[in-house]
Amino acid sequence: MDSENKTQVLNPFDAVLNKLCLTPVGLAGLALLLVLPFIPPFNQEYMLRWLIYCGFIAAMSVGFDFTAGYISIVNFGFAAVSGFGGYTSALLAVNFGLSPWLGLVAGGVTAGILGLIIGMISLRLRGIFAACLSWFFGLAVMGLAIKLVWLTRGPLGLRTPRMFETDSNVPFYFTIIVLLFLIYLACKWVVRSKMGLAFQAIGQNMDAARTSGINPVFYRVFNFTMSCAIAGVLGGYYAHFYGILTPDVMHTAKTVEVLAVAYIGGRGSLWGGAVIAFPFIFIMEIIRSTLSHLPGLNLVIYALVLILVMIYYPGGFSYFYDTHIRKPKNKALRYFLNGREL
Repeated sequence: MDSENKTQVLNPFDAVLNKLCLTPVGLAGLALLLVLPFIPPFNQEYMLRWLIYCGFIAAMSVGFDFTAGYISIVNFGFAAVSGFGGYTSALLAVNFGLSPWLGLVAGGVTAGILGLIIGMISLRLRGIFAACLSWFFGLAVMGLAIKLVWLTRGPLGLRTPRMFETDSNVPFYFTIIVLLFLIYLACKWVVRSKMGLAFQAIGQNMDAARTSGINPVFYRVFNFTMSCAIAGVLGGYYAHFYGILTPDVMHTAKTVEVLAVAYIGGRGSLWGGAVIAFPFIFIMEIIRSTLSHLPGLNLVIYALVLILVMIYYPGGFSYFYDTHIRKPKNKALRYFLNGREL
């Protein structure tokens, strides 16, 4: 019996956590999210809506970090691709009566195809050139959503059927938490595979990766397509939760919001942005509701926090966690924070 199988037999709990890409503290955090809607004052409907938006941004940040953190491409058209998936799901539901649940899949597929097209064109470039080209594509998609009023109703808004016929936000909350975990799990499994090693090699030094026999264009396009498919699924969720879509969901400001959370959480960690999103976005929603006479204040705060993080902790929260929290002397606490490496 090899050491890995032996470890799994002796430590089935650790083996399960390893398959789920969680540590004991991660499992505890997930459990907390699942019971949060039943804990006052978070059981109030308006707070649940804030928590749902936190989960949405958390899931978006995982998909965004999958590209920005591993192949070093910042997709400034990320929100536009998400909106494209949302409009796909909404139009299929409105015009053809397709179930919102199937609409999520359709939104992911069409957004993935759009990402494939954008990636094949833009990812032959590097750095800021690829980022700008993806941004231009995003602006073009948003422009189409504004101009095609006969199809999207433009700024008037497209009303869409909701996923659940209920006034309660609880089922929507659990749905986004499940989506968040599944997206994290899918990205983490890919990152742990040989393909993930290729992503990291390309992100660190593309020329060295090419010399090692890695085809950068193939892996970058695959990564970009998967990230866009994730954005499309989440766009479909957004459409069928809020029940209305306007082209504003595609605005670059939405991408900046996701980018800020991903970078503050820690680029290349996947979990960092998901963890940071809940307290950070929740506080931003409080500020936005109490200071509604100061529109755009949240973006100023994003910028200030991002600047401070880039100056003092360029690796974000995940770097802070690894350097200051992860390795306490107490063995039980260290196991709780890190789990047992398998």
